[in-house]
Amino acid sequence: MEIATLAPILIVLLFAALAAGLWIGFALIVVGLVAMAAASSAPVTLVFATRVWGGLTVWDLTALPMFIWMGEILVRSRLSADMFAGLAPFTRYLPGRLLHVNVLGCALFAAVSGSSAATTATIGRMSVPELTARGYDPRIAIGSLAGSGTFGFLIPPSIIMIVYGAATEQSIARLFLAGLVPGLMLVALFSGFIMLWATTHRSAMPADEPGSGDPRAVLRLLPVIGLIAAVIGSIYAGIASPTEAAVIGVAGALILASATGALSWRGAGEGLIAATQTTCMIAFILAGAAFLTVAMGYTGIPRALAAWIGEMGLSPYALLAALTVFFVVMGMFLDGISIVVLTVSIIMPMVLEAGIDPIWFGVFLVLVVEMSQITPPVGFNLFVLQKITGRDILTLAAYAAPFFGLLVLAVALLSAFPQIALWLPGTMLN
Repeated sequence: MEIATLAPILIVLLFAALAAGLWIGFALIVVGLVAMAAASSAPVTLVFATRVWGGLTVWDLTALPMFIWMGEILVRSRLSADMFAGLAPFTRYLPGRLLHVNVLGCALFAAVSGSSAATTATIGRMSVPELTARGYDPRIAIGSLAGSGTFGFLIPPSIIMIVYGAATEQSIARLFLAGLVPGLMLVALFSGFIMLWATTHRSAMPADEPGSGDPRAVLRLLPVIGLIAAVIGSIYAGIASPTEAAVIGVAGALILASATGALSWRGAGEGLIAATQTTCMIAFILAGAAFLTVAMGYTGIPRALAAWIGEMGLSPYALLAALTVFFVVMGMFLDGISIVVLTVSIIMPMVLEAGIDPIWFGVFLVLVVEMSQITPPVGFNLFVLQKITGRDILTLAAYAAPFFGLLVLAVALLSAFPQIALWLPGTMLN
């Protein structure tokens, strides 16, 4: 079958399968089977078995379940509440006051969870009731949480960066380093916007909170900071690989949670089950994507697409602008990990052809995918906040809109100044 005919059929089939409620992994396998049947006489069962096995037996992926489990332990422990209380004294004299706890808390928790949804849920359970009770405007209180929750994708250890690194055979350690400075840049942009909003909306700000400035509460940050230092520091110091650092993180989280008496045997079991379910879900998607990738290779569609883009003569900036729009549209229908595994095999040839660094592109991709977490109808951070706040998706999306704009600004800055992502890995690992 001709590529021009087959490609639209496969796209329609994929979206039809997803719209019908078929699991993403199954949908990818179905599309791959149709592609193989239409374009190749190769033995489908043999190709499926070898490719799925090869796609899942990647050493870098072993870090994935451990980081997910670490996040589940922290969600069920008292460490997250201690983190909120410990950050409050730092924000008392800033315009916006406790609103900054959303940003700083999400940044800290992202550094020990690697998950956007877990970051939003954990900080949201603490901050939304607290800020609401103190009289903060829900537009900025909930909007800043929706935007800041996306840090879980960018600030290492990032689960989605592990998936991207495994799919593209890039160094996980380099990707983690590359995401650090852009993550801090986002923290500065979000906090700066909150200060600007608080300064221009003084009437919407509550009175000063006399109980939020106890300096002794800062000591409650020490366990979280120690865990971050153990996990991230062991990677950057060359002591441990990302997988070994993930094991250190799980052990540290269990020790800290047990020492504070915040984790019961039941809670530990629930965390392990939840981590197993999440890991299996991601692994199933990766298996389907691995088979679809090789099936697409048999059809010749990726090569034809890359050649077509090349013939258009797009500059690297024009290509990145087109990809930004493409990923944002994809994000309206798919979660972040699915976007990465679905598109990376098709996108990477044209990205490399344009001379774009794959490590830098990984950070760019994660930033753009972050936008999809706060765009309806499939914005996972919005789903989490809907459960916490009881507000509808469109209202939450409106609250998050300014922070979506800041993410667009961050993508523009990253594109104009690539060294924001490349300087740290180039300095520490060369």
